[in-house]
Amino acid sequence: MSTIASLDARLIRVPLTRPWAADVTSVGVIATHVVRSDGVEGWGFSWTPQIGAAAVLALIEHDIAAFAVGRTADAAELWQPAWQHLHEAGGGGITTIALAGVDLALWDAAARAADRSIASLLGTRRTSVRCYGSGINLHYPLDELLAQAQRWVDAGFDAVKMKVGSPDLRDDIARVAAVRDVIGPRRALMIDANQRWTLDQATEAVDALAASDIAWIEEPLRADDLAGHTELGRRLRASSQVPIALGENLHNRYRFADFTDAGAAQIVQPNIVRVGGITPFLRIAADAHRAGAALHPHLLPELSGQLAMVLEQDVLVEDIEDAAFGSLGALDDPSPVAIARGALTEVPHTGLGMRFTDPEGTR
Repeated sequence: MSTIASLDARLIRVPLTRPWAADVTSVGVIATHVVRSDGVEGWGFSWTPQIGAAAVLALIEHDIAAFAVGRTADAAELWQPAWQHLHEAGGGGITTIALAGVDLALWDAAARAADRSIASLLGTRRTSVRCYGSGINLHYPLDELLAQAQRWVDAGFDAVKMKVGSPDLRDDIARVAAVRDVIGPRRALMIDANQRWTLDQATEAVDALAASDIAWIEEPLRADDLAGHTELGRRLRASSQVPIALGENLHNRYRFADFTDAGAAQIVQPNIVRVGGITPFLRIAADAHRAGAALHPHLLPELSGQLAMVLEQDVLVEDIEDAAFGSLGALDDPSPVAIARGALTEVPHTGLGMRFTDPEGTR
């Protein structure tokens, strides 16, 4: 049995071509590297846009490395005991984000040892995955928002997502209606409130915005408000029928089950890094399928797209404009996926196909 011989990590700031806010002009990547006892190497990463990157790096370098070195290099075997070891620092958040760096590197090593891509190693079910165009655009003036919507149309996406949650609901109504006019009646239009509303505000807003034929409302309330989302789901089923999507800010399998079991979410959106890597993501996906909830991963199309190819259910992969690591020049090799006409396909590679370069070009 191979064990972990060494684990190291480094923090990289990746500049964004299109800032997500005035104070979000880059994202933090904690690039990880493992060496197994049989000499096989693997590369992974943790990720957090703005907050906590240095804390994640410290957790990997101190607590996780001390625990993991000498233990099994089987990612699926290591994950649960590692999570239990870190649980004193929290059952999710910094702990699971940091665990993802190790989990991804171990899966990368396993696929490289087999000279296969991660999808091939796990069992490819499909060779193409639908994508939707997405943007962090609540701060965009209307003309810039509509220009972005037109770019998604021109690029061949059949589904797009935009931000809502303006101080005045009338502005949201006008902006959503304008985007609907640009993309036409046949494309799916999703909206994301990023936790900006109270229960009553969400009820009023979704019922009003439903006139623009909304495919889902994402994070209408505080992300961990199980009771509020449960009640909102009950209200919406009695009125607009718009389903609730959430999950980018849920951090473990148990919280996802809480929301699906309560009828608080009809669509779950795990971020593969935030939940702790491939190992827990696959378990969350299987749980969602059994619960009858749709699953559409949050961000990271180079990683989400590869795993979407192995899931039992069909998913939509989120592609934020000018935010993929490949398009930002953050990868040492060509991107492991390609997106064209709203569909994602694999580019030949081994492992995850994601080794990060820093601005000086060092690995």
